[in-house]
Amino acid sequence: MAVRGRPRGFDREAALRLAMEAFWEHGYEGTSIGDLTARMGIRPPSLYAAFGSKEALFREAVALYEGMEGEPALAALREAPTAIAGIEAMLRANVCSYTAPDKPKGCMVVLAATTYTPSTEGIRDFLAEQRRAGTAAVRERLERGQAEGDVPPGADTAALAAYVMSVQFGLSLQARDGATREELDTVVDCVLAGWEATVAARTARAGTG
Repeated sequence: MAVRGRPRGFDREAALRLAMEAFWEHGYEGTSIGDLTARMGIRPPSLYAAFGSKEALFREAVALYEGMEGEPALAALREAPTAIAGIEAMLRANVCSYTAPDKPKGCMVVLAATTYTPSTEGIRDFLAEQRRAGTAAVRERLERGQAEGDVPPGADTAALAAYVMSVQFGLSLQARDGATREELDTVVDCVLAGWEATVAARTARAGTG
């Protein structure tokens, strides 16, 4: 009896990367099964056999994106000698990623699901959780900075992390709108120029809260 399965020559990892690029470029709702199979070079039965469903494929694509694009920026955040050096390194790395000429523009996790329907609430919640994880990583680095002495002990790390990530999300949207690397780098410059005043303001407010 013939064994039914994926056709000979089907490269699951290569197909996943192509799916990632489709979702990154067009979003979850904007990418149909037909779009995916055309991009991946397979037929719908092969897609379902390999990945289960469109949503399951999307979740795998996000994991691949995080490993390829998100983890290097987070590593830069963690490995820098001070919290602000880590934040700068993370933002600069993301600016490079968001504006790379050979990739879709912006951040997949920010842009892949900007509109929702009842049937895509699971995707909304999944992406929101991914974004919260990024905010938590920044807050953790700031708290480490407090322990190491480069962030004031009374600084409101939750507010500062939310501020940094709001800037990062804005960089993604501007990149999708066509902003250049040089233009986005000036935004990072502004963050750095005002960092000490921002930290001081959030430290004073936290002390009187």
